[in-house]
Amino acid sequence: MEIIKTENGTEVTMKLVGWLDTKAAPDLKDEVDKLKEGDSLILDLAELEYVASFGLRQFVATYKKLNGKMMLRNVPDNIMGILKTMGMDKRIPIE
Repeated sequence: MEIIKTENGTEVTMKLVGWLDTKAAPDLKDEVDKLKEGDSLILDLAELEYVASFGLRQFVATYKKLNGKMMLRNVPDNIMGILKTMGMDKRIPIE
């Protein structure tokens, strides 16, 4: 998976490209760990093709770590179906 990071003040956008699987989830965690206190995060999933359960856990862990200052954007239909099935669409803001 590729992570394309852009910053606009305290708003950080990470575009996830490819597969967020067991091998890639630690890369996302490493990028999230680099965020400064007070930063908010937008995860742009427009080019995310697949997310495994470990990737879903990383979404939840990131949301908790940032005290809710995270949102998902441009979620593909196949991934939105998974988020809805897991009830994550009711907890994590999706735009």
